[in-house]
Amino acid sequence: MTDTRRRVKVYTLNEDRQWDDRGTGHVSSGYVERLKGMSLLVRAESDGSLLLESKINPNTAYQKQQDTLIVWSEAENYDLALSFQEKAGCDEIWEKICQVQGKDPSVDITQDLVDESEEERFDDMSSPGLELPSCELSRLEEIAELVASSLPSPLRREKLALALENEGYIKKLLELFHVCEDLENIEGLHHLYEIIKGIFLLNRTALFEVMFSEECIMDVIGCLEYDPALSQPRKHREFLTKTAKFKEVIPISDPELKQKIHQTYRVQYIQDMVLPTPSVFEENMLSTLHSFIFFNKVEIVGMLQEDEKFLTDLFAQLTDEVNFLKEFCAFSQTLQPQNRDAFFKTLSNMGILPALEVILGMDDTQVRSAATDIFSYLVEYNPSMVREFVMQEAQQNDDVSKKLTEQKITSKDILLINLIIEHMICDTDPELGGAVQLMGLLRTLVDPENMLATANKTEKTEFLGFFYKHCMHVLTAPLLANTTEDKPSKDDFQTAQLLALVLELLTFCVEHHTYHIKNYIINKDILRRVLVLMASKHAFLALCALRFKRKIIGLKDEFYNRYIMKSFLFEPVVKAFLNNGSRYNLMNSAIIEMFEFIRVEDIKSLTAHVIENYWKALEDVDYVQTFKGLKLRFEQQRERQDNPKLDSMRSILRNHRYRRDARTLEDEEEMWFNTDEDDMEDGEAVVSPSDKTKNDDDIMDPISKFMERKKLKESEEKEVLLKTNLSGRQSPSFKLSLSSGTKTNLTSQASATNLPGSPGSPGSPGSPGSPGSVPKNTSQTAAITTKGGLVGLVDYPDDDEDDDEDEDKEDTLPLAKKAKFDS
Repeated sequence: MTDTRRRVKVYTLNEDRQWDDRGTGHVSSGYVERLKGMSLLVRAESDGSLLLESKINPNTAYQKQQDTLIVWSEAENYDLALSFQEKAGCDEIWEKICQVQGKDPSVDITQDLVDESEEERFDDMSSPGLELPSCELSRLEEIAELVASSLPSPLRREKLALALENEGYIKKLLELFHVCEDLENIEGLHHLYEIIKGIFLLNRTALFEVMFSEECIMDVIGCLEYDPALSQPRKHREFLTKTAKFKEVIPISDPELKQKIHQTYRVQYIQDMVLPTPSVFEENMLSTLHSFIFFNKVEIVGMLQEDEKFLTDLFAQLTDEVNFLKEFCAFSQTLQPQNRDAFFKTLSNMGILPALEVILGMDDTQVRSAATDIFSYLVEYNPSMVREFVMQEAQQNDDVSKKLTEQKITSKDILLINLIIEHMICDTDPELGGAVQLMGLLRTLVDPENMLATANKTEKTEFLGFFYKHCMHVLTAPLLANTTEDKPSKDDFQTAQLLALVLELLTFCVEHHTYHIKNYIINKDILRRVLVLMASKHAFLALCALRFKRKIIGLKDEFYNRYIMKSFLFEPVVKAFLNNGSRYNLMNSAIIEMFEFIRVEDIKSLTAHVIENYWKALEDVDYVQTFKGLKLRFEQQRERQDNPKLDSMRSILRNHRYRRDARTLEDEEEMWFNTDEDDMEDGEAVVSPSDKTKNDDDIMDPISKFMERKKLKESEEKEVLLKTNLSGRQSPSFKLSLSSGTKTNLTSQASATNLPGSPGSPGSPGSPGSPGSVPKNTSQTAAITTKGGLVGLVDYPDDDEDDDEDEDKEDTLPLAKKAKFDS
């Protein structure tokens, strides 16, 4: 539908009594079968979706305001409004509503707003109209009483409003106001205050249009100066005419626009300063006043946007008029999304970003603050537009610097984004309010989630390359300057807050930027400098530094791990842990969690590095089992390194376990069940034919050595309780113990090692030589009966957890069987 007469915006009133824009579309009226009646339909102009479907109820009160608005309530606390582009369209739909309700289209309201009792309705119906007293000085008290008595009754309010409109009564009252002021009739002025305040509470747009007209509004404000509750009258008119001066930032040639700006300012002043704070019962009575101001602002933005000469002049003088532009942008937030898009595109085409760059370089802090607010509007609206601008600017500066060979020009220091970073770093606010705002904007700009990818280019690749080349050194400058020694050179609260903000942004980069930040951290030795802050007296800053390292370790990237080990970057963390002592606080918990993550995730390189270099400092920590668990992990790794045959045997077992074909598996299962127990030698378990081909001596020799070492170790380490896997993978708790009454043949142990599902990892909890009690939650077990009692072999997941699920299913059947030993 292209009929502009029926083009409307749909608004709803929220809980804060502010109008929310629901979209733009075209309105029509027609019979809707589902609603069983004539209804108003609004379909979005963008995609034709239904924005509004509202039945025209015979008893709903519709109000027509400002010739282009229709407002009504669908339910309690749910108000709707249609704002028409043209008056003709509003009149057409208004006639349809009045036709359904049987009303005269000349009225501005079709129904009473609230149902009344039958007695009130009968009393009011008996008198067809409300007769106002003659507008005379002697009858002001009578008029004030009539207005006050009419407010509680919606029907009487409606009749009073119609009487005031039809007889031009408001202008007559304002004439009496001049007479009372000339005669200094204070009593009459008090009555006029009550009358005008009551007219406001009638909540009628038609009355507001009269009261807020150029000839009447100052007299209305004058009436509201004489509050009977005050000993002296207020001087609102004096403030508006002498103190508050209208300054045209850019000359406005349109007289209608100028009048609309004056009117909006004065009505806003009446609402905020002149009228008393409404009570709970009066608040809804001023909803039309809120709407009047809101739609006036919408009209002002639209009229300014359409004035090309005004915008051109504005941008020519932008450096002096930035505060005006800030308010301009703030007003634009009331526009619907499509119009707001057009508004910001217009600003961009006019050169808003280069102008902001100039303003941000000025010394005036107030002007810079306003420019920052404008920049935040642009970033929130379209971060890609800002990114594209700064990249083009950098390219232009690079081209210029190449031509100037006599001087070395560092153009990157004047980039817009670097100005933002510098303002963040140089924020003089003790609480760093501006720096926090700017850090949020920077994070939005470097967030890959809102970057676009097209067939020809990837915004993420281009912008991050630019950012790390031209901007990252500016961001990290305060960090590097403050960490040249073993402790922070400046450790005051404001510096600590600033460095915490920088670390927060760097931590975000570690999580989202992969190789860009990795290269920067390793090449610039950033982590070592960050860990200097672990010595800060401010706990929040030390925790920020620890969080940065924890984020790096969480990536489990061997490039990072080698860098950490080469530079011994656990030393500041261990020092902070020991200095913290036995205090149970956030620092203590965070450091333990980091080492627990290394243990649970079995990061072998870091485990070995920590134990080899810091075990003596950590071995006495026994209130958690984290460090003993790390030691156990380290010993398991060393056992595998010392026994390559055992490690290769484990590999062979996995190969047989996962690589045998189905026919071989069936033959071995058949042999398992057909073998007579009497044919077995004492203490010898049934072994699959494929495994018997291996040389038993080669297998058993390392196992024997391993068992001897294990027995010696048991005297020192009676039991090690393995904690629950922090990553969600459950590790059954168990105890390592050797019983002298339990004797298990090495041959039976070797055959048990070959059972499918039993990892042969030397020193691992589920390996041979680790007999003990088996917990009930163990997922896979193979029970072996010996002379000395029941020995449980606990099956733990191998390191090869990435094997196919189908291959795991092949292990299920053999694991369910029991290996029997002949007694």
